[in-house]
Amino acid sequence: MSGPRIVVAMSGGVDSSVAAALLRDQGYDVVGVSMQLSTTPAATVREGQGCCSLEDFRDARRVADALGIPYYVWNLRDAFKARVQDVFTAEYLRGRTPNPCVLCNRDLKFDELWRRAATLGAGLVATGHYARVVEQDGRWRLLRAHDEKKDQSYFLFSLTQAELARTRFPLGDLTKEEVREHARRLGLPVAEKPESQEICFVPDRDYAGWVERHADREELKPGAIVDEDGTTLASHGGVHRFTVGQRRGLGIGDGVARWVTRIDGATGTVHVGGQSALASRGLVAEQVRWASGTPTDGGIRVRIRHRHAPVKAHLTHTGTDRVEAWFDEPASAVTPGQAAVFYRGDEVLGGGWIAAAL
Repeated sequence: MSGPRIVVAMSGGVDSSVAAALLRDQGYDVVGVSMQLSTTPAATVREGQGCCSLEDFRDARRVADALGIPYYVWNLRDAFKARVQDVFTAEYLRGRTPNPCVLCNRDLKFDELWRRAATLGAGLVATGHYARVVEQDGRWRLLRAHDEKKDQSYFLFSLTQAELARTRFPLGDLTKEEVREHARRLGLPVAEKPESQEICFVPDRDYAGWVERHADREELKPGAIVDEDGTTLASHGGVHRFTVGQRRGLGIGDGVARWVTRIDGATGTVHVGGQSALASRGLVAEQVRWASGTPTDGGIRVRIRHRHAPVKAHLTHTGTDRVEAWFDEPASAVTPGQAAVFYRGDEVLGGGWIAAAL
């Protein structure tokens, strides 16, 4: 007799393939699905493959056949465009630096995926993310993966208690090499497949070029590059070409080392200064979500980018979904548009979108 039905999001990569295999071996009634999100594949180490490429779907089907599980492809291109790609473009035009992977997880993988999974009679969903979900004292906790180098909990901060209860992350206790060993042991055809690189719908990593191809010309915000004194150093063709902390490609050309410290999307002004000017005492986060109630202060650390080391902070709640996080020590390059994710130890408490540096 099979166990509970679970829908596994299969990208055609080794991680999601092993996640499906582990769940099958644990007795779940596994259904594999791939989400067709973009017509533009991502760059990978092996030329000709990428996220949402035909080769990926073929690989996912081959794995499903090897595991003996049903497999479907869902066309979510319209939803992906409206809820991820269009938001990505709009944020850059505002002078912000968005994180489309967080949006994709929130609005597609743990919203659209769940909704469609229910139509297949599945009460659970799973992905190949490196993170952990555990139940303790009547609540569900989202924890960092054991493999710190692969931990992806940062991208999952918006998951609610209801979503955590019906989500499984089979790889949370494994390292990447252990995952590949599982794939080799099972004879999966993707055991040695390299990982996709960068944002899936910008295969050439030219984010500014993407914005220019997908925005109306009148939406682009050209303007001035100014120093700390307000002196104009150069002009530019659009704020979408800059991000806080950027040093190269400023187009100033006077040999002085400067970094982007602030971007005013309304006026098109890009502010630059010395490296010390990047330091911030804190940040304002908006659209904040908490996994299980508003946390009390104490022992909280905040991560301002995926690979950023969490810094100690104390929180001031200034609204139902707005927080000021004050750092114990200054942090560099707080970037509006990125996610600020709050941790206590290994647990993800919640997070929100950075609106401003303090």
